[in-house]
Amino acid sequence: MEDPLPNDNADSEVVRSTREVPPAHYTIKVDSFSLLSNILSASEVEKYESDMFEAGGYKWKLLLYPRGRTERNANGYVSLYLEIAETDTLPLGWEMNVKFSIFVYDQLRDKYLTFQDGHGGMVRFHGMKTEHGFARLLSLENFSNASNGYLVDDSCIFGAEIFVIKSTGNGECVSVVKTGDDNFHSWKLEKFSALNTKRCWSEEFTSAGQKWKLAVYPKGYSSQSGEYLCLAIILADSVSLPPGRLLYAEYRLCIRDQIRGQHEEITDASWFSTSSKCLYMEFLSLSALHDPSRGFLVNDTLIVEGQIKFSTAVKRFS
Repeated sequence: MEDPLPNDNADSEVVRSTREVPPAHYTIKVDSFSLLSNILSASEVEKYESDMFEAGGYKWKLLLYPRGRTERNANGYVSLYLEIAETDTLPLGWEMNVKFSIFVYDQLRDKYLTFQDGHGGMVRFHGMKTEHGFARLLSLENFSNASNGYLVDDSCIFGAEIFVIKSTGNGECVSVVKTGDDNFHSWKLEKFSALNTKRCWSEEFTSAGQKWKLAVYPKGYSSQSGEYLCLAIILADSVSLPPGRLLYAEYRLCIRDQIRGQHEEITDASWFSTSSKCLYMEFLSLSALHDPSRGFLVNDTLIVEGQIKFSTAVKRFS
């Protein structure tokens, strides 16, 4: 079986395949193909125009050239085109991207031979180009050969499937928001030794466009290697995130050495969501915390710093 040739652009390709599923939008059954061909020829009409049909919110027609489209040098071929109809109802300057396929039914094998433009079947319709198709769809010799199944008892079936690519304009822009080194939150916990709670929360602070909180666990965490002060950072306004959204952030957590400036700190990064937080169980040993020479507790005051160095931000648009 011969390969179909491109119609309008000699450099383009035509992709041919077979499938069992019929065309979704329209079919033309011709019960007397040779008679229709002779009638058109006798009346000096080159093509048969189908009734209008709707697909993708627009009106279309199929144009069948039983003897080939002469102006495309397709004599001796069957030509088939898709034309957009009622263009006078479309707005000025209209254009649309369309993915379409043309079908020829193989009646012997109960399959459809499909034809698509080689660029993924995608073509552009506009005021100066209202039709696309295949001038050399199949040679009449190939098409008329009964063993191929396209023309059986002078009957044949053509079809079309059209999908208009409509942009909704919806999308998102993801960016990375950075902050300066001086953009940090300082939290003083006074009368620290008198805190009688499992966990203390800082007030909310805004950094890199999001709200955050710090948490300190004054009673610490016991492990085989000793007891430790725990420190955590969470995304305070995580409920504002769309379902499934994750936010990536690099952050710095610090307990200040108020005497020598030898702070205990960590810089880390993580994905945050509506339920996640970053908890450091062994941030600082309680022995180091209460060692007066280390300067972490001065006048029974602990100073904790939290900083978001950068985080991802997503802006929706439509």
